[in-house]
Amino acid sequence: MSWPELLLLSVGLSMDAFAVAVTIGLTIAKSRAKNALIVGLYFGLFQAVMPLIGYLAASQFAGHITRYSHWIAFGLLCIIGGKMIYSCKGDNDLLETSEANLSTKKMLPLAVATSIDALAVGVSLAFLYIDIAPTVAFIGITTFAMSVVGVGIGNIFGVKYKSKAVFIGGVILVLMGIKILIEGILG
Repeated sequence: MSWPELLLLSVGLSMDAFAVAVTIGLTIAKSRAKNALIVGLYFGLFQAVMPLIGYLAASQFAGHITRYSHWIAFGLLCIIGGKMIYSCKGDNDLLETSEANLSTKKMLPLAVATSIDALAVGVSLAFLYIDIAPTVAFIGITTFAMSVVGVGIGNIFGVKYKSKAVFIGGVILVLMGIKILIEGILG
């Protein structure tokens, strides 16, 4: 996987976290760097750990089904991306409070919810036989940065762009799936 592809994958995966970070930024009366860093650490850590878990689990059986790996990666990425695109139709607010509560009790479920798709992407990555350590580090750092920025944007601009960010992230994942499928069929 090339660096531009990894960047696109990382940005696509981080869009859910970015959208929730924007929402958290909305609920903070006055955004402080500490709050943005807390949100970024939760989301960045989970976005890095979940694909690693998926990768390690899938690596156990990836060698047996390499002939179909591009179809599996395509299917998973399209399902995840499609889910993100479809979620833009409804009101999918993960935060239901008027105040930001950055406790573990509040942030842990949000971090897990925004990184479930990364678990499935980790399964897809196992079929591509990539070096997982720099990949998950890059995904985590990208998500951290986008989440920190998201809190700031939410604090300034509001929830106006939340669904657009999730939609773009879904489109990126679907396009990555199509690219992997085409390369698998042609290669």
